[in-house]
Amino acid sequence: MTWSASARGAHQPDNTAFTQQRLPAWQPLLSAGITLPLFFCAGLAFIGLGLGLFYSSNGIKELEYDYTGNPGTGNCSLCAAEGQGRAPPPNCSCSWYFSLPELFPGPVYLYYELSNFYQNNRRYGVSRDDAQLSGLASALRHPANECAPYQLSATGLPIAPCGAIANSLFNDSFTLWHQSRPGEPYFEVPLDRTAIAWWTDYHVKFRNPPLVNGSLKLAFSGTAPPPNWHRPVYELSPDPNNTGFINQDFVVWMRTAALPTFRKLYARIRQGNYSAGLPRGAYIVNITYNYPVRTFGGHKLIIFSNISWMGGKNPFLGIAYLVVGSLCILMGFVMLVVYIRYQDQDDDDNDDE
Repeated sequence: MTWSASARGAHQPDNTAFTQQRLPAWQPLLSAGITLPLFFCAGLAFIGLGLGLFYSSNGIKELEYDYTGNPGTGNCSLCAAEGQGRAPPPNCSCSWYFSLPELFPGPVYLYYELSNFYQNNRRYGVSRDDAQLSGLASALRHPANECAPYQLSATGLPIAPCGAIANSLFNDSFTLWHQSRPGEPYFEVPLDRTAIAWWTDYHVKFRNPPLVNGSLKLAFSGTAPPPNWHRPVYELSPDPNNTGFINQDFVVWMRTAALPTFRKLYARIRQGNYSAGLPRGAYIVNITYNYPVRTFGGHKLIIFSNISWMGGKNPFLGIAYLVVGSLCILMGFVMLVVYIRYQDQDDDDNDDE
């Protein structure tokens, strides 16, 4: 089969610099005089940044306590033993006593940490209804199928919020008390529970359904709480700006973690006499022990930490920069040795000619 000249011309690109790839371009010739300084400069930059990150991370103070309740680990073991691997009895509480010989500099953040908890499990991660969480009334009455088996209650009512993530909401609570001198009474340290969730989550992704006659309770009428919850979602907090789907603790929990060991922010300590940090003295953390973790071999910790310009404690980032910088320097020296060796051979060959 032959093509006419007109047919061939119809399928040819235009004779322009762009279509014929004749545009001017910079094609660098990577010589040793360019490549070696780049490797050394990049290596030095990475090492400098890595040292800054590493020492900044080491300067962050942390104080942690494992209150899982394993036998012989403190009075929290009584709550875990009474639960016998299942949910502990209601209102079971324990305490953590510690003292600070000097100021724990602020701002101080209070976290809880869970281990061996795979929030990144695929079926767990999709077990939610984002339309319901955004406050759509239709989704409130008809949860998504992804929420099954936490889609409908035993009586057939739609569960709000539905899904496995909401059903496993962390529900331990903490209060902190401070004694400045021996013999003096303990005073409660104010814990700031506001603004602990991501701004986009709290203001964009999570919304309560429209109020019915000015009542959030009526808006959730005809729904059931998740099976593991002891109260409905509209009673998570007495504060009307912190209850329902916009409860800060709930919003924090619904942002799932990527690793099986993770921390989530519980509160900030930045009010009153504690704006500069935790002063020296004796402290008590009263823990309401509700969340079972021994059934899946997990641990739970309470952590006090401050931050630096780089955020929380994270030595891995500094180590990673140091390793990459060192590899760049090492490769630079290897290429320098190879370049010198083969340059000498080329010079000898030229002399022989």
